[in-house]
Amino acid sequence: MTAARRRQGTVVVTDCDHGTMAPEAAVLDAAGVPWRLEECRTAADVVERAGDAAVLVNQYAPITAEVLDALPGVRLVVRYGVGVDNVDVPAAAERGVWVANVPDYGTEEVADHAVALALALLRGIPWLSASVRAGQWEYRVAKPLRRLSELRFGIVGCGAIGSVAGRRAAAFGMDVVGVDVVEGRPQPGSAIRRVSLDELVTTSDVLSLHLALTPETEHLVDDALLQRVKPGLVLVNTARGGLVDPVALLAALDDGRVRGAGLDVLATEPPDDAGHRLVAHERVVVTPHAAWYSEESFVSLKTEVAREAVRVLAGDPPRSPVNTPAKGVRA
Repeated sequence: MTAARRRQGTVVVTDCDHGTMAPEAAVLDAAGVPWRLEECRTAADVVERAGDAAVLVNQYAPITAEVLDALPGVRLVVRYGVGVDNVDVPAAAERGVWVANVPDYGTEEVADHAVALALALLRGIPWLSASVRAGQWEYRVAKPLRRLSELRFGIVGCGAIGSVAGRRAAAFGMDVVGVDVVEGRPQPGSAIRRVSLDELVTTSDVLSLHLALTPETEHLVDDALLQRVKPGLVLVNTARGGLVDPVALLAALDDGRVRGAGLDVLATEPPDDAGHRLVAHERVVVTPHAAWYSEESFVSLKTEVAREAVRVLAGDPPRSPVNTPAKGVRA
C-alpha cells in the first residue's frame, strides 16, 4: 500500500489484555500506519483517549453511539474476536462506520474446547479425579455413565464453529442434531441433522451453544427451557455467557435436571455473585474464556485486526464486515 493511497489516520487499540502487541505492530509498522495502545474501560475513556483515531481496534471497551459521535474521524471499529455485542452496530452503520470482526481465527479451537468440555462431563472426569485426590479410588462416584455412541449431541447455532463441533461429536459416534437462526444451515452433507428446537431440547444428552448474543438470544437457556430438557443433560457454552440465565442453570443443577455444565463464558467476566456460585458448583467445569486460544489462533487474531485496519485506511472495505454503512463510509 502506498502512502498516497493510504488515508491519513491513526489506529487506536482501545484495550487489550494479551500481553504483547508484536503481531499487530508487525503489520501496522510495515504499512507505515501510526498506532498506539490505550487502556480504556468505559465509553468516556474511549472518547478521552482516542480523539485522533481513524480505526478503533477493540476488545472490551463499549463503543456506543455517543463514542462514534465524539470521534468523527473513526471509519472502522474492528473487534478482537467474533462477537460484537459491546459495539452499537446499527449506530455505526448510520454514521458511516464499518464494524468488523475476525470470525475464523479460532474456529477449530472453540469447537475442540466445546467437545472437550462435553466429554469431560460425559465421562465423569471431574468426579473421578476428585475421588482419586481424596484417596477414595472409586469409579462409582461418576455413575451413571453412558456409551457415547448411544447419546445425542444437540447444537444450537450451526455456523462455522457449530459445524466443526458437530463433526467432532459425530466422530465419537454420537447422533448429532442441530437448530439454527440462519435459513439453510446446517448445510446438506453436514454431520448435523436438522431438527426442531423442541425436539433438540427434549431429546439431547448434550446441549452445546454456538450462536451470537442478541436481544433475541439473551437468556435463551432460561428456566422454561430447562424445565423441558432430557433429565441428566450436559450443557456446554463456549459462545456468550448471556445466552444462559445463571439463576435458572443453578436451579437445574441443584435438582438434577442438568447433570453438569461446561462453561467457557459467563454473563459477567470475571464472575459476579451468580457467576461465583456457578464456578463453585461441584458439577460445573469452568474455563476463563479460553476456548479460542492456541498459539496459532492468537497470532491469527492479532494479525487480522491489524490487516483490517490497513485495508480500510487504504480505502477498501474490511474482509469481515458485520454491517454496511448506510450512506457510505465517513470521509
